[in-house]
Amino acid sequence: MLQKFLSEEQGHITINNMLTISDRGQNMPASPIRKLVPYAEAAKAKGTHIYHLNIGQPDIETPPVMMEAIRNAHFKVLEYSHSAGNESYRKKMAAYYKRVNIDIDYNQIIITTGASEAIFFGIMCCLDAGDEIIMPEPFYANYYGFAIAANVVVKPITSHIENSFALPSMEAFENAITPKTKAILICNPNNPTGYLYSKEEMETLKSICLKHNLFLFSDEAYREFCYSGKHFSAMNLTGMEEHVILLDSISKRYSACGARLGAFITRNQQVLDAAMKFAQARLSPPGFGQIGAEALMDLPENYFDAIKNEYQKRRDTLVSRLNKMPGVFCPNPGGAFYAMAKLPIDNADKFCQWLLESFSYNNKTLMLAPGSGFYETTGLGHQEVRLAYVLNEDDINSAMDCLEKALEEYSKQVTLS
Repeated sequence: MLQKFLSEEQGHITINNMLTISDRGQNMPASPIRKLVPYAEAAKAKGTHIYHLNIGQPDIETPPVMMEAIRNAHFKVLEYSHSAGNESYRKKMAAYYKRVNIDIDYNQIIITTGASEAIFFGIMCCLDAGDEIIMPEPFYANYYGFAIAANVVVKPITSHIENSFALPSMEAFENAITPKTKAILICNPNNPTGYLYSKEEMETLKSICLKHNLFLFSDEAYREFCYSGKHFSAMNLTGMEEHVILLDSISKRYSACGARLGAFITRNQQVLDAAMKFAQARLSPPGFGQIGAEALMDLPENYFDAIKNEYQKRRDTLVSRLNKMPGVFCPNPGGAFYAMAKLPIDNADKFCQWLLESFSYNNKTLMLAPGSGFYETTGLGHQEVRLAYVLNEDDINSAMDCLEKALEEYSKQVTLS
């Protein structure tokens, strides 16, 4: 807003600029995962214990070899690394990918500050302002945030809880494609739904991308945690070498979220060269994180067996408890450590806030992520919540006790109102 005023001493008109933030800043969505934190902090200040099922922060111990590598690092100066990341780390990452049947060269890897930066690099390298990216919804909320930051238009196509959030039909994708469409973005296994895309569904995406000349961004941060089928990487789609950008992270795989270390991987040299310019602009990825993560690459191949079994037990406990509650439906997730559930409520945002502000059972409550924040289409997700089964089975059972009591009490309040 501009305001004019007359300065009598100087005898001329001066323009007073009222500072405003950018449209980009105003349109940036709040995190559905973190926006209720103030209410959780207030509840904790009152002495209420909160079961955090709202965020994918595993309670699994970070491998000690990571901490030991950082403690035993000896250097006088903590220098910048190569903008693509330490060569020794990238070589070990390439060896890791070969073990999971993904054949890439270490020079096709750029280490990033978490998968978040890899997502940002991909969108900035492959799409211009006003271009469109298709995402099956519900989707990880930060995908939408990074698209907003780049002035890229998100075209959602809806997957449905009734069929476990399976990949929408090829017709649904093609109906969303316009001359401005440049890419499709998926997460496999999926956050927030836990859905595991089959090889056949990945082949469907391949046919769409080749037919319409689109990039395929594939976030595969949860590939180790698949319970009802095998993971099939987008990097193994033949004929898609120029189209696929793999987005990855050590955060959930090794329970090392705070290391902030991800990866941007592609066989498309033009895209890789563009991403390197963004990597150079931010100088280098985290130094200590790379030192610790390099040690993780030497863990035995069976390291994930016990962890995967633990998450599967937690999943089975959570899904079983949810589906026994009146009016609740939760499909069985095929991977990751998330589940989306439909609850007998009017508004998930209101309900999740009420859990923290007004409810407790034995001086305990739980924190959930409202489903609406994972949809772009207005009106969807208002009866859904995302639950992260990152707590042990005893805590999950206690959290479900709280939820069962909360739903009973909430339904009475809604009826009375």
